[in-house]
Amino acid sequence: MKVGVLQFFGWRDRSVSLRSIYDTALERITIMDNTGYDAVWLAEHHFSSFSVCPSVHLMGTMAAARTKRLRIGTAVSLAPFYNPLRLAEEVALLDVLSGGRVNWGAGRGFERSEFEAFGVAGEESASRFHETVDIVLKAWTNEKLSYEGKYYRYDAVEVLPEPLQAPHPPTWMAATSVTAIEWAAGNGFSILMDPHSSRADLARKRRHYAERLAAAGYSDSGRTIPMARLVAIDETAEKAREVARRAAQWTVDSYIGPGRGAHRQEVRTFDGKDPIAFYLEDVMLHGTPEAVADQIRALEADAGMSYLMAAPLSRRSFTLLTDKVLPRIAG
Repeated sequence: MKVGVLQFFGWRDRSVSLRSIYDTALERITIMDNTGYDAVWLAEHHFSSFSVCPSVHLMGTMAAARTKRLRIGTAVSLAPFYNPLRLAEEVALLDVLSGGRVNWGAGRGFERSEFEAFGVAGEESASRFHETVDIVLKAWTNEKLSYEGKYYRYDAVEVLPEPLQAPHPPTWMAATSVTAIEWAAGNGFSILMDPHSSRADLARKRRHYAERLAAAGYSDSGRTIPMARLVAIDETAEKAREVARRAAQWTVDSYIGPGRGAHRQEVRTFDGKDPIAFYLEDVMLHGTPEAVADQIRALEADAGMSYLMAAPLSRRSFTLLTDKVLPRIAG
């Protein structure tokens, strides 16, 4: 099983310097480079202290400069907020500077405040996402790009630099909804699976993706499908559950807002449960290192998980994931 880390940049306590959030993340990335992780996947968010990394490409350059073998993933480049040619240039430049270590993950986004601030109508976000991805891939594989779309038109533009990896970096599409999964499968894209689905829903979505992929004439064989999971690990189950509970509260408050009166993001149902209980019981992996390793193996069996994209919820969780869990599940 491959293991990567989904790196958020949460700024929970504003008495702590923002620079220290970045320094801690970069220190973690350096450790990952030396301890057998496959990739770091950098999360892009805007206008919220939930995760303060507005440029995964700039952060990716910092990560690449501090590492030698670790792959640098974007999870994700929020494609609707970019001019497609600028996005193609930035990711290609990161690929060149990293020595060909980029994993490109692209997504539509679902944060209402981001759409509003960037002037992107919510109802246009999916079509803008699809067109932007199409342009980026064509820009990487054509000497000069000519394109006539709904939102963008280009005439014989040479996009430089070219990516170092040929024909382009490995590519994934973030797919949470059934519609997104079906679009990705229908176009033969591999997918990134989100950290907020329940474990049962994750397995259902993975099976549905495989079915729709085959129906579209594409093979499921050999595909790498990272599945993101929020992970809390500590010496005792009680300590780990408390870490998970605090993180669940932070996550829910960030998504819905304190008091849960107004959704910042697209509405989630939480399977009809209390949101905190939903995360604790159905989403997060938490417990001792032994227990979390067992939970990962269960997901391997139930959901076909061959790539864990872990989001450690504390420094202690990351340390134990590295020292105790990774050796148990690697290989």
